[in-house]
Amino acid sequence: MPNEKKLVMRFDPHTIEHLGVKMYTQIPTAIAEIIANSYDADAHNVTIRLFDDEDDKKIVVEDDGVGMTFDEVNNEFLVIGRNRRAEGKVKSPSGTRIVTGKKGLGKLALFGIGDTIEVITKKEGIEVHFKMNWERLKHTTKTNYTPEIISIDESDEPSGTTIILSDLKRKSPFDEQALAISLSKLFNFYDKTFTVTVIKGDVKIPVNRELKYSDLKKQFEFAFPGYAAGKEVDYQYKDDIAGGVITTEIPLRPGLRGITLYANGRLVNAPEFFGRSESSHFYSYVTGWLEVDFVDNWEEDVISTNRQSLNWDLENTEILRDFLQSILSEIQKDWRKMRKDEKRKKIAEKIRVDIPEWYSKLPKEIQPKIESIVDSIDRSELTAEEESDTVKSLHTLIPEYPYYHWRHLHPEVQESSKGDYQSEDYYRAFTESAKRYINSVRDKSGSSNPSEQSMMGEVFGDNPALIVTKNYKRPNGDDFPEHIKNDIQKGQKFLSMGVVSGGRNPLSHEEISNLRDSGLFSEKDCLDMLSLLSHLSKRLEDSRKA
Repeated sequence: MPNEKKLVMRFDPHTIEHLGVKMYTQIPTAIAEIIANSYDADAHNVTIRLFDDEDDKKIVVEDDGVGMTFDEVNNEFLVIGRNRRAEGKVKSPSGTRIVTGKKGLGKLALFGIGDTIEVITKKEGIEVHFKMNWERLKHTTKTNYTPEIISIDESDEPSGTTIILSDLKRKSPFDEQALAISLSKLFNFYDKTFTVTVIKGDVKIPVNRELKYSDLKKQFEFAFPGYAAGKEVDYQYKDDIAGGVITTEIPLRPGLRGITLYANGRLVNAPEFFGRSESSHFYSYVTGWLEVDFVDNWEEDVISTNRQSLNWDLENTEILRDFLQSILSEIQKDWRKMRKDEKRKKIAEKIRVDIPEWYSKLPKEIQPKIESIVDSIDRSELTAEEESDTVKSLHTLIPEYPYYHWRHLHPEVQESSKGDYQSEDYYRAFTESAKRYINSVRDKSGSSNPSEQSMMGEVFGDNPALIVTKNYKRPNGDDFPEHIKNDIQKGQKFLSMGVVSGGRNPLSHEEISNLRDSGLFSEKDCLDMLSLLSHLSKRLEDSRKA
């Protein structure tokens, strides 16, 4: 008869105090213990239902695993500190999964979030329904606590286990999205054969691997073991580490940074960088996970009770940490180069600036300074879009051949000189522009004087064919005095004659190599003369016939 049977939880009086309530105060870590048990029981589906009713606030977790018989509840589930590994139960009942439970302390986690735990489990046609209460348990004077049996009945329903947590310590409303995301980070075995769903009202949120990185804008991913295989970093288990390290385009929120370690699909070390200095902004962009199943098979237990960290003070874990530090260092170097190349590519696509080509066309005294500025931008936390805009602004201020562009040359001068200037044929750049100006003066004035120099004297002289001041008046509308206009007219005359006499004539009668090698006509001389021609071309453009 059911009343003749008893359920007994056996524990040391100090176990609950040290390993129970105080260690598990967060809902995700407590619920994770139930999920782990469901996984170990060969469940395919786990449903977590959240009820926010003020009078009936509770969490209900259901699975379709193999369930438990009365004897299994009594001799296994209710035994605190039972080590299944030591008993040889390394795999799940179907033999297809490596069990995640190891210390037999997970059920204590449930008391961290609720005072009442109700368990309904079905197996082999029998349903066992019992309840445990924290207040009764902690005040027991015996080492054995007797849960309340509600019923032991025959059942034709499928096997599985339901756990109801009530009398919850949490009073604020449940955040189903936050819970789902947290649970996605605590395990790495979510797939088609094992699904977990969080439900609150009409909202259903599947918990999966993608959810933990759903808000991330991934940029690069370093996949293991492939990435490690290509690096000269030795480690005994190098080829056994699987997973991926992800870097993002923009800095991550602090809670999303770090590499999570899993063993047999379950978290064994919360996200961190394993002692690497995080002063570099690189670590603001890094997240990911690595599967280190082998740590679960070491003879010495290296996983903390609440599964938030490995014991890094042991020899095995210290060697693992050294390896992880080295790999992160390699990733950082590759990331900097890849990020720089990616940004340069996006910049080239967006603003059509080939940065190496740009550098090659800057004066030697300017190029290192510009390169230093762009490198600083590369190392900044700007997105590729923001960096493109910044480099575009810099390029606008300092374009290719900046000395040439900074002169703001007249369009006619630019058209006639640009190609030769960019080819560093400064002498031809000037002479071609001078020819363009001379021909333009001849065409506009109609002069037939064969002498270029004397033509300039005639066109802009005492009886000018072209007057360069005719379109200008003072701001009040009055004409400028005649002597002012005459002075400007003379300036056009003598400067034009000077271009022919002091510029073009020497270049026409002397070998260019002699002028170049002597320094008599340098790049700066070319730019100065082009600026003069630009001034004269503007005056010519504004001139009118007398």
